[in-house]
Amino acid sequence: MADQPLVLGIETSCDETGVGIVHGTTLLADAIASSVDEHARFGGVVPEVASRAHLEAMVPTVERALKEAGVSAKDLDGIAVTAGPGLAGALLVGVSAAKAYAYALGKPLYGVNHLASHICVDQLEHGPLPEPTMALLVSGGHSSLLLSSDITSDVRPMGSTIDDAAGEAFDKIARVLNLGFPGGPVIDRYAREGDPAAIAFPRGLTGPRDPAYDFSFSGLKTAVARWIEAKRAAGEEVPVRDVAASFQEAVVDVLTRKAVRACKDEGVDHLMIGGGVAANSRLRALAQERCEAAGIRLRVPRPKLCTDNGAMVAALGAEMVARGRPASAWDLSADSSLPVTEPHVPGPDHDHVHEVSKENLYP
Repeated sequence: MADQPLVLGIETSCDETGVGIVHGTTLLADAIASSVDEHARFGGVVPEVASRAHLEAMVPTVERALKEAGVSAKDLDGIAVTAGPGLAGALLVGVSAAKAYAYALGKPLYGVNHLASHICVDQLEHGPLPEPTMALLVSGGHSSLLLSSDITSDVRPMGSTIDDAAGEAFDKIARVLNLGFPGGPVIDRYAREGDPAAIAFPRGLTGPRDPAYDFSFSGLKTAVARWIEAKRAAGEEVPVRDVAASFQEAVVDVLTRKAVRACKDEGVDHLMIGGGVAANSRLRALAQERCEAAGIRLRVPRPKLCTDNGAMVAALGAEMVARGRPASAWDLSADSSLPVTEPHVPGPDHDHVHEVSKENLYP
């Protein structure tokens, strides 16, 4: 372990201020400050509120992570930060903080991709990623199938959502059912007491002529909302648990079916599932069942590592350092639409970060 990099990662792509510290593939600290309660009354994330919350939480969260890890900032081998994709203002807070820490400490800076980080975090739980690895990423903003032969340099999109992401659909149906925000955990909870076969909701993009690996949840969301509205208009009670279970089943059925198909088509025997929706209990169970039937090994991090966190950013940053990938430039900028084909954002002059000879400004 002595020669493995010690890296601090900062994640601010949405409403979670995450700071993680890893030593190689060993997680030392995972500090999170969430602003979800501030967004709940709006029924969704408000970008300006998220940015302000990141500003207020950044320094205390970094301090908490360093204390939890039992390390000094001067001992770090690098600072990694989510450069995109995500909310522009929120990303800017994280990138600015990471640049300040890296410059003050004289450490290399690594701007990394949020989606690639969600894949790399699995190394903290199950060891090095097999190469290649198929990854199904499902969250409030993304539903993607990705094939990676090298998480630091080669991530190929196989398919993605053409409208609503899975997590977004969970939030919207929870709102229609008056269950609150965020919708994922509460839908999962109600679904456990419902019948997943009670209502035959549609499975989007599963026809013979539809794209094999793309997703669509907008039609499902509309179908569920109309079903609920019809019940209410007729003066009938809405069976919330059955609706939750049937809706959830429609989502996870499509996600797992397409992921297993992609593995078979590409000859990949490992499937990794990440992102906030990967914490869903039914998604995990059905994926395990279908992967076992297909002879595919399933890797899913524990729920806390599935949601946005600094540990995943630190994990990818540590992999960048370990593989000798170039550091980012000091003019690194946030990119709200950073493509997943760019796992990190290198600078034109890769030695610039090592030329910093300032006195250490951080105790």
